[in-house]
Amino acid sequence: QVQLVESGGGLVQAGGSLRLSCAASGSIFSINSMGWYRQTPGKQREWVATITGGGSTNYADSVKGRFTISRDNAKNENAVYLQMNSLKPEDTAVYYCYAAVQRNLGEQSYTYWGQGTQVTVSS
Repeated sequence: QVQLVESGGGLVQAGGSLRLSCAASGSIFSINSMGWYRQTPGKQREWVATITGGGSTNYADSVKGRFTISRDNAKNENAVYLQMNSLKPEDTAVYYCYAAVQRNLGEQSYTYWGQGTQVTVSS
């Protein structure tokens, strides 16, 4: 089994910052990519950002220039972070971490999800 645990959500005023963390554990051979989605009530889950095993990053246009995704290879290569700056009320959502995990050598990757963490930005 693979587990993803997120932390760092909360309430912040518009213009403020938050840093989300996500740690993967369990039966992991390698992680091909990790990233974040977000979802608000009544809407589909929206992709936010991705970082590959090689460190390449991609962002949704709505967060580009404000959010930064990173992995801490020195301490825990199975962890991903999302630094969110200049937050706007429209960033309010439940943020979900995901990881594309290869559990054993030669096997295909499967996507695992965290339980979500609430981010609320007040105006």
